[in-house]
Amino acid sequence: MTTQTLSTPRDRREPRFTMSPELRRAVTLTTLTLAGLLVGLSGQYLLHLPAMQWAGYVTAFLAGGIPAGREALHSLFVERKLDVDLLMVLAALGAASIGQAADGAILLFLFSLSNTLQDWAMGRTSSAIQALMDLNPEGATVRRDGVEKWCELGEIRIGDLLVVRPGERVAADARVVRGQTSVDESPITGESVPVDKVPGAELASGTVNLNGSVEAEVIRPAGESTLARLVGLMEQAQTQKSRTESLTERWESPYAMIVLALVPAAYALLRYGFGLSVDDAWYRAMTFMVVASPCAVVISTPAVMLSAMAAAARAGVLFKSSAALDALAGVQTVAFDKTGTLTQARMTLTAVHAVDDAQALALAAGLEAHSEHPIAQAIVTAARERGVTALTVTDAQAIAGHGIEARLPDGQVAWAGNLRLAQRQGATLDATQQAALGDLGARGSSSVIVGVGPRVSGVMGVADALRPDIRSALDALKASGVTHRVMLTGDREEVARTVAAEVGLSEFRAGLLPEDKLRLIGELPGPVAMVGDGVNDAPALARADLGVAVASGTDVAIESADVVLMQNDLGKLAGAVRLARDARRTVITNLAFAFGVILIVAPLAVAGKVPLPLGVLAHEGGTVFVVFMGLRLLRHRV
Repeated sequence: MTTQTLSTPRDRREPRFTMSPELRRAVTLTTLTLAGLLVGLSGQYLLHLPAMQWAGYVTAFLAGGIPAGREALHSLFVERKLDVDLLMVLAALGAASIGQAADGAILLFLFSLSNTLQDWAMGRTSSAIQALMDLNPEGATVRRDGVEKWCELGEIRIGDLLVVRPGERVAADARVVRGQTSVDESPITGESVPVDKVPGAELASGTVNLNGSVEAEVIRPAGESTLARLVGLMEQAQTQKSRTESLTERWESPYAMIVLALVPAAYALLRYGFGLSVDDAWYRAMTFMVVASPCAVVISTPAVMLSAMAAAARAGVLFKSSAALDALAGVQTVAFDKTGTLTQARMTLTAVHAVDDAQALALAAGLEAHSEHPIAQAIVTAARERGVTALTVTDAQAIAGHGIEARLPDGQVAWAGNLRLAQRQGATLDATQQAALGDLGARGSSSVIVGVGPRVSGVMGVADALRPDIRSALDALKASGVTHRVMLTGDREEVARTVAAEVGLSEFRAGLLPEDKLRLIGELPGPVAMVGDGVNDAPALARADLGVAVASGTDVAIESADVVLMQNDLGKLAGAVRLARDARRTVITNLAFAFGVILIVAPLAVAGKVPLPLGVLAHEGGTVFVVFMGLRLLRHRV
């Protein structure tokens, strides 16, 4: 039997980037082009050896020109469009035709270099997908019908029991049924602290079991697991483009046709209008074709967007498309769902009002241990976390609509429930207890009254716990430039008001149905981003200019959203906004620079003020510049 063992410290490091076969081939051809260029220049200017000169230049033209020529012919005859590759090949051949083979070789080297840098930039995002895919083990040990056996990933079925030993990756989403352990979830959520897992806890595929052996029941097949969904989101992100990218690609072919039409026009004007010699007119026309080619324009946006998405993915913020990244840059309003988004969708004990808090909590925990109600479990959990030992009770009995009662060892009746149960027991709240009950109701908390016989021991409040540091996350979002923030919830008015005050939101809407949220998204000042997690949020997520889902949300919400916060950390949203706005500014800078080079240098080339070598340097140098401007965003911290 084979097992997959891993070195945990290495797993927590960011995967190192490795060259794909395509990138390795591009690097080889670029290196070969440079070598040919250097040999040619040496033969021409240093050693004065024509054979060496032409051997070098021919090598440079073949290594740098054949790949671009092949792409150009494919675009021309298969896709029926012209592109910048054709312009570059023609410009290099044109340079050679006027005795400037060195300039043509330089052009092809710089063009090859810019394409290789572009492939490297794209590869950084592709490597993020591969890193996710590598988190999948080849298979897992499965106990089926009482027999343990090794199964390939595709053979694992819902209901199978995974046997996960220390150091192994979880092969599919599963729920622990036996054993306990700690799990490294950093490959999926970015959470650096190991998470304890006990029976009933869920294990996500791709996470690492650290110390104990556990058995877990598969709840989703490998193809629908958390990890598979992440890979799908990343692949989708690479295929969908922003409006700027789409516009650039749409105009690339018409622009190339215009440039090709202007080249003979420029030649005719210079030759017959201004009386230049054939060589001079052709030289200027070729220089014009080089500097007018839109290489830098074409790569300006994708180099930026893919780098920004890779930086965001590294921090646990997954954009489904560069269009989503672009949309986030312009967001003016962010609407938040409450339950499961601002809160944890988990009931938590928030207040204890008693003469002896520990004694009242011990009594309540002893009673509520016999109930499966979320409020009861919140009290039991709070007692355990605070080190309070629950009192032992017997003959526990749930009273529908009231609460629970039981007998203490001395025979007295203990009870925990609502005000109706207290009245049924003949108990009366004093002024302090009544004030506490009124305060909890005003804050939207559920109240639990605990007592023995006719005596009230204490009043407790239970409410949905806020996410940790949620207020600072919303403050950071405001500081990032999103000043209009609003909470949309189906909960009661008093609950919504309390939560809004605690998280620092001045605007909220309560008592909303899904159709109400959908309507309000259209009425809020746009562009609007909606942040949610539930099925009822899906219509609003789809309607908003940008939908943001937390990873702990439902599959419907995640599918409807444009952005997924994999760490369930809304604090990342502010960083994502800053990244998106930085990306937009970089795109604008790149396009302004790229078009500026063309508008300034192209007329000067026609006027004979820019020699071909300088035109080559301006054109390809601009391309390299915009690529590096995009790659700079890889260092951005979200």
